[in-house]
Amino acid sequence: MSERLSVFKTYKLYVGGKFPRSESGRVYEVTGSKDENWLANAPLSSRKDARDAVVAARKAFGGWSGATAYNRGQVLYRVAEMLEGRRSQFTREVADAEGLSKAKAAALVDLTVDRWVWYAGWTDKIAQIAGGANPVAGPFFNLSTPEPTGVVAVLAPQESSLLGLVSVLAPVIATGNTAVVVASERSPLPALSLGEVLATSDVPGGVVNVLSGRTAEIAPTLASHMDVNAVDLTGADPALATELEIAAADNLKRVLRPRVGEDFAATPGTERLTAFLETKTVWHTTGSLGASGSSY
Repeated sequence: MSERLSVFKTYKLYVGGKFPRSESGRVYEVTGSKDENWLANAPLSSRKDARDAVVAARKAFGGWSGATAYNRGQVLYRVAEMLEGRRSQFTREVADAEGLSKAKAAALVDLTVDRWVWYAGWTDKIAQIAGGANPVAGPFFNLSTPEPTGVVAVLAPQESSLLGLVSVLAPVIATGNTAVVVASERSPLPALSLGEVLATSDVPGGVVNVLSGRTAEIAPTLASHMDVNAVDLTGADPALATELEIAAADNLKRVLRPRVGEDFAATPGTERLTAFLETKTVWHTTGSLGASGSSY
């Protein structure tokens, strides 16, 4: 039997529920973290790709933010199911990307699946933490309710190619936002493969959009874009983060600054869930019940 030629995977962007190549036609070489061996060519996204991703995220925002929290939890859990089914593929990609043994990479993939499940469980509970009834002096109800901010640009961690990515992405969409993700520049392959998982789960197209390429090239377009409502700067170095924070001020974006030495393997709290929520407060008069004058 003659030896077969290797069939290499072609990695593509994930925008609007589809898998386009970069409109520029550019790619860049991705190598292993440990041995520098060639792994694949990844799309080198352009500013036009970033703008297209924002359009897709905005289009998807109404339907996703309007879905019930319970339904969003079901969708996130389905992502965990699909990721579990491709565990061996992600173990290999994470091992190559981060220079880890198969055993350590498998442990990170397991944590990643668990992280999706963790955030799936929070979708219909965060409102009880971040909202509530407020005591007021007068015959009024005063209720505060959290609502999603809108389109969030997420700069994925540079070193944690999958667990870190999911740790910053999952809370954004769990709370009803839509996301444009800039994958780790050096290790984008797990993020691009995650797009395939999202496409074959129940996540509506446009809710998550994944770009790969030069963070310093793509991020300024997103930070200054007037239809982006918030930006997570986790994957930016200090100098770039400062530049992006200034650009984000033009339309008063919410900004989450990078945290030095963040441990993505640690159990997350609710801080990232509440980082991109707005609080709507409603006043309503109470009514009288009968001649006694009691009210509800």
